Amino acid sequence: MKLAFGYGKGEQIVEVPDKNLLGVLTANEMVHERRGEDAVRYALAHPIGAPRLGESVKAAKEAARERETAGEREFRIAAETSGKKVLDGPGMARKPFSIAIIASDISRPAPSWEILPSVVRELLDAGCTPEEITVVFALGSHRGHTDEERRHLAGDWVFETVRCEDSDPNDCIHLGETKNGTPVDITRRVAEADYVICTGNIEFHYFAGYSGGYKAIMPGVSTPAAIQANHRMMIRDEAHAGAIDTNPIRMDIEEAGKICGADYLVNVVLDEHKHIVYAVAGDMIEAHRDGCAYLDRMYRKPIKQQADIVLVSQGGAPKDANLYQVQKALDNSKHAVRDGGRIILIGACNEGFGSKVFEEWLKGADSPESLIKRINEHFVLGGHKAAAIAMVMAKAGIDLVSEMDEETVRGIFMTPRRSAQSALAAAFADYGPDATVIAMPFGGATLPMPE
Repeated sequence: MKLAFGYGKGEQIVEVPDKNLLGVLTANEMVHERRGEDAVRYALAHPIGAPRLGESVKAAKEAARERETAGEREFRIAAETSGKKVLDGPGMARKPFSIAIIASDISRPAPSWEILPSVVRELLDAGCTPEEITVVFALGSHRGHTDEERRHLAGDWVFETVRCEDSDPNDCIHLGETKNGTPVDITRRVAEADYVICTGNIEFHYFAGYSGGYKAIMPGVSTPAAIQANHRMMIRDEAHAGAIDTNPIRMDIEEAGKICGADYLVNVVLDEHKHIVYAVAGDMIEAHRDGCAYLDRMYRKPIKQQADIVLVSQGGAPKDANLYQVQKALDNSKHAVRDGGRIILIGACNEGFGSKVFEEWLKGADSPESLIKRINEHFVLGGHKAAAIAMVMAKAGIDLVSEMDEETVRGIFMTPRRSAQSALAAAFADYGPDATVIAMPFGGATLPMPE
């Protein structure tokens, strides 16, 4: 069978004998009832495990008023008991009700401009004022945005209607610690908000299990130190794509989110072209799990056995511009290959490594094992992806079909190949003519799961 793998703006064509091919893993065929903003509006109208957003925020607003009234009453009683004069009137200045909507930053695939308008309209329809609403872009450990990028992410109407700003890792409030000792240090705008809405997309995540949900809080609006404390658990066996209820990183994320106190979730699921095909709204856990289940139906691929050889691609440009991006497909492919097998990673990587820290870690390592030891001793963003590659190498060899310099590729413990066909021929020479093969043309999206 002839198979095509995206490679930069072109393709790598590989002919695999039918007798060797165990399967070609692509997204499961599904009929999506709604897309884009229609899906978001439907989710908001049919929330999971919670009332509609408008009703929820009204209740929160009323509760905030009652707390302020109770506080004002206690202030008056204390003042009168101490003999101090209390002037007529409201007595205490009332704090304006505040709503923080957390949105993904520019590095993430979530199309916030299709999510935020429906959320903001429902808040305004519920009686909230534009002055009460702030969209906070969750930077995590990434750079800040330009005004043009914030406008792009929010969409013109939202950007011009409510305040839109980046999270600030240098202005955070300490809210506590998780059982694992992860500090819950949250950007002030979110930490002090009366009502917090988390938005974003749900996809497989190679050590947090899935994105979305409370991940908007941790790492989204957390400090670098907090992120490092959480992410250092990535080397644990239970921390892998598709794992959630037993995943130490996801469990830590959700504990941190509960300490912070997020109130409402609006998440979307995207197809291979990054278009919204499903949305969920409501309870932070119940709605998130529903979205994860939908993602599983789209992209989880049961396999009867792991293969000797796995051919995997990120799908071509722009998703294979550098090794940092291609790592995601590589990590998913580790579930399809047997111990001691071979992964043929197909990605142009015409921009090289894609991250300076990532490059420094890979080039500076004495062995793959040293990378795993290093990340365990001191977690560094960028270095974590180098360690993730090393963890794949502990299971299987990696041949890289790319435009990267061959000596550089050998220096990072991979075997350079000029074409996917020649790489397959070399693998057959090593594993024999009966070696089994699994193909993953869109490795970043599909998740093989041995039955």
